[in-house]
Amino acid sequence: MTVHRGDIVLLNFPFSSGTGAKVRPALVVQSDVNNRRLRNTIVAMVTSRADRAKAEATQLLITLATPTGHSSGLLHDSAVKCENLFTVEQTLIRRVIGRLPAETMAQVDRCLEVSVGLR
Repeated sequence: MTVHRGDIVLLNFPFSSGTGAKVRPALVVQSDVNNRRLRNTIVAMVTSRADRAKAEATQLLITLATPTGHSSGLLHDSAVKCENLFTVEQTLIRRVIGRLPAETMAQVDRCLEVSVGLR
């Protein structure tokens, strides 16, 4: 399955300790050019623990009551955690549940810049 930048997907996201994984949503942040040419993609963790998203420059709050929230396919208000990135083989993605619009992806880009020290 080829995914696209901005897709919200379900996958087995590994624990940082390496002791296991949990099925959770993630946001595809890799470019579409690389999504087409590579077997892997880069994703950012999405969590329903969104209480710190307003204060963290590396996180973006997705609120279900907004048009972005509706298109995300998420079940709860959530945070995209751009400080928690993972490379995954695209065949391991279970399914696409939603998509973030270009305007929201521009906000994600700013969070990614802060996370990797480009800003």
